[in-house]
Amino acid sequence: MTKKKQLPDLHYFYEASVQGVDWDVDFAARVFKNKRNRKPLDLREDFCGTAALACEWVGHSSKRRAWGVDIDQPTLDWSMEHNIPYLDKKAGKIELVCGDVMTAKTPPVDLVMALNFSYCIFKTRDLLRAYFEKVRKNLKKDGIFVIDLYGGTEAIEAKLEPRDVDGFTAADGTKVPPFEYIWDQDVYNVIDHHVVNYIHFKVPGFGKIEKAFTYDWRLWTLPEIQELLIEAGFKSAEVYLHGWNDEGESDDTYKKRTYYENSLGWVAYIVGIK
Repeated sequence: MTKKKQLPDLHYFYEASVQGVDWDVDFAARVFKNKRNRKPLDLREDFCGTAALACEWVGHSSKRRAWGVDIDQPTLDWSMEHNIPYLDKKAGKIELVCGDVMTAKTPPVDLVMALNFSYCIFKTRDLLRAYFEKVRKNLKKDGIFVIDLYGGTEAIEAKLEPRDVDGFTAADGTKVPPFEYIWDQDVYNVIDHHVVNYIHFKVPGFGKIEKAFTYDWRLWTLPEIQELLIEAGFKSAEVYLHGWNDEGESDDTYKKRTYYENSLGWVAYIVGIK
């Protein structure tokens, strides 16, 4: 009897299609070095999920440490089984904390990062400012905070964005087949900027996995984020945006910018300087 194939865990698909932790780590380390003239060593990853970013961080140097904070214990458990053990000796450089990012206690760090727009769960100015204030307290005196944001004229449209992703073998040896990632912008409320987005996957032999991940956010704007960071006590808030190649795609080269022409879609890093 042929053994029935089992669908790999959805976290594998998410990490491969959504996250670019190598880019994120390189960007944060570069900006910190430029601002502080030293290399950052300590990272706190808020809304860490499987802690892929924290794992990438410590993987670059035995001198680095990382803390990952997330409210979902099963996702942290998955990281403890499938990600962290494969760092070998550096596995001891990561500590995962199950808790609310507003109350979780970790030592002061050089960098706090909250990526993949996760902080957009805070839908009011008061809540988001309070979170930024909490982040500032979790930073060392010369610490830096890095978040990201998406936007553009198509960011508020109901649309599907499919993209093919190559198969791969994960660190734990799991073989993940090629699949299709689908970003689904389903709801946008023009009055309060609340959005509902989904991620679907199509996997050969398994069909379509509908609403693998759901996001109920407020789609903030860049000036709102900058203003709230300043109100929260950060000395400055800088925006870094990519340029464009000859095919009209992102060139993945992020530079500090104060002017940027409107476009169909963009992803920015926002950096809060303590």
